Amino acid sequence: MDRHTPEVLLLQETKCSDADFPTSVFASRGYEVAHWGDGQWNGVAIASRIGLDDVIRGFPTGGDTPAAARLISATCGGVRVHSVYVPNGRELDDAQYLYKLIFLERLLGLTGSDLPTVLAGDFNVAPTDLDVYDPSRFRGRTHTSLEERASVGALVRAGLRDVTREVHPGPEIYTWWNYRPQMFASNRGLRIDLVLCSPTIADAVTDVVIDTDERGGDTPSDHAPVTVEFDLAE
Repeated sequence: MDRHTPEVLLLQETKCSDADFPTSVFASRGYEVAHWGDGQWNGVAIASRIGLDDVIRGFPTGGDTPAAARLISATCGGVRVHSVYVPNGRELDDAQYLYKLIFLERLLGLTGSDLPTVLAGDFNVAPTDLDVYDPSRFRGRTHTSLEERASVGALVRAGLRDVTREVHPGPEIYTWWNYRPQMFASNRGLRIDLVLCSPTIADAVTDVVIDTDERGGDTPSDHAPVTVEFDLAE
């Protein structure tokens, strides 16, 4: 927040309850916050300095369990924003993998808004082999399966655009690195944190920055923050 001063900040895997979420830290910097968490796993939030209206926790049509805490949505400055934490999936023969595919399919229901839309967060899917440091190591595993990639592709076909890839079309652009020694230092990562935007707002993107300084800091997350800059001036 201090380095990039984002107008809207999307968080995933907060691992705290609504009561335990540090709302005052955000309020002191001028943010309204909507959080959904069960106190142990998952947890998602939206912090905004440009308005926070029409908050929905979970999918609008229901069907998600209260303990899931993997999707929260709000309207911020006239843009419909969704903070998404897609299930990991574990293994292709695990029940969690089917849950992941169902979750990804249900995200299609968020693409029909009349407002400009941003669907962003930890998708736990590397959309193409370009998004994997060594594709051969991930054959037959989650995050790169044909079904998972097809689900992200369906969101693109529904009109959303992968703005990180539009700004950075080349290789070795990642957002996640395993904690094993030298994985980050040698840039052996995955790009699984996506920012998908409807055309109106995608056209306004001026830059996308993956903040690897955060990943390289003390006791970091294994994910790096992704900052998207827009020029929405009329």
